[in-house]
Amino acid sequence: MQIKRLDHSALVVADLDRTRWFYSHVLGLEEIARPSTFSFGGCWFRGQGFELHCILERDTTAPAGFGQPGLGANTGLAHHLGFEVDDVGALEARLRAHGAAIVAGPMQRGDGIVQLYVNDPDGNFIEFFMHAPGSTLPQFERAPVRERGAP
Repeated sequence: MQIKRLDHSALVVADLDRTRWFYSHVLGLEEIARPSTFSFGGCWFRGQGFELHCILERDTTAPAGFGQPGLGANTGLAHHLGFEVDDVGALEARLRAHGAAIVAGPMQRGDGIVQLYVNDPDGNFIEFFMHAPGSTLPQFERAPVRERGAP
C-alpha cells in the first residue's frame, strides 16, 4: 500500500455564507459540488491540486475554529492550513481590504520563506507563504527517521 497524495483538508465552520464569501470571494477558490447524499451541511472548494471541505457545525455554543489570535512565538505551531501564494504583500492588501484580521506577518522565516497568518471567519488558522524574491532554500540536514516502536 502506498499513499498517493493528499486529496483534501476539512474544516468545521459555523456559517456557510460567511465561509463561501471568504474562501471564494476573498481567496479565489472555486466552489464545487459536494456529494448530495451527505446528511450534514457544508461547502467544498477546489484550488490547484487540492480540495477544501468546510463542514457545518450545528453546535454554536463553542467556536468552530481552533486557531487563536496572539499566539506569538507559537505562530505556525498550531493546527493550520498552509497555502503557497505568488505574492504575500498583495494578498495582505486584499485581506485587509476585505476586513480580515492579520494574526502575524508578513515576516521572514529565515530560510527564504515569507509568511502571513490569518484566521478565517470561524477562527481556523491559515498560513500563506511565498519564496522571497531571489532566495534559494537552504539544504537542511534531516534527522534520521526512528524505527517503529523506538522512543
